[in-house]
Amino acid sequence: MVTPFNSDGSIDFNGLKNLIDHLIAGGVEYLVSQGTTGEAAVLDKDEQKAVFEFTVESTAGRVPLIAGIGGNNTRSVTAALEKFDIKGYDAVLSVSPYYNRPTQEGIYQHYKAVAAASPLPVILYNVPARTGSNMEAATTIRLANEVENIIGVKEASGSFDQFSRILRDKPEDFLFISGDDPVTLPLVAMGAAGIISVVGNALPKILSDMVRLCLAGKFTEAQPLHFKLLEITRLCFAEGNPCGIKAILKQLGICGDTLRLPLVTVSETLSEKISQELLKLQ
Repeated sequence: MVTPFNSDGSIDFNGLKNLIDHLIAGGVEYLVSQGTTGEAAVLDKDEQKAVFEFTVESTAGRVPLIAGIGGNNTRSVTAALEKFDIKGYDAVLSVSPYYNRPTQEGIYQHYKAVAAASPLPVILYNVPARTGSNMEAATTIRLANEVENIIGVKEASGSFDQFSRILRDKPEDFLFISGDDPVTLPLVAMGAAGIISVVGNALPKILSDMVRLCLAGKFTEAQPLHFKLLEITRLCFAEGNPCGIKAILKQLGICGDTLRLPLVTVSETLSEKISQELLKLQ
């Protein structure tokens, strides 16, 4: 989920409530709070706590919740996990360490420490375009086999070779989750369990319907929905995430498009293209 902000940059809790209700009405099966799309990097600890608590209150048990808790300082991440109030949450999504560019052994040891500190099951998150390093398939499989409460991975490496290796070698009950909207259909065909989505913030019903059809093996029926989402997804990422998805949510009347620096709102040109594409989807 995005974190909506008021025009003065404060957290827009009314907008967050609107978003939560919109997503649940759209058929999503769980919500992720304070992930990349939630701009967690620019919220302080008190704000993150407030968002986590408000999300539990507003969701009111209607769907499971996942908390985004990660970083590149292993000691800081483990301390945050040890203090985390798990009430209402079912799992933790933790991004692979960014900026430091650790070796594969460093990534393994980081996640081993995270899993030991976490009071909830952990979902790995590999997104090399943001972190600057790739968690290789062998490392993911090693963690899946050796660390009991690591239950899945959100994979956004963009490499189908890597996807294939993980899906081939993972334990049967280890969740492989798409981390990239446009490749969800082929990934489910390969064995993925679903997606943690960006465009789903705005169009949860189309996305949820497509994924459920794929999970049922009805790929012919799912293809039109997959193609329907392609252009709005491209526009969503054209000037960065969550800049694009917030522009879409504003045009849908769900919340505003305010971001915190260093992110800025999308250009007028992109905003107009989004408006034109949304008209086609209605």
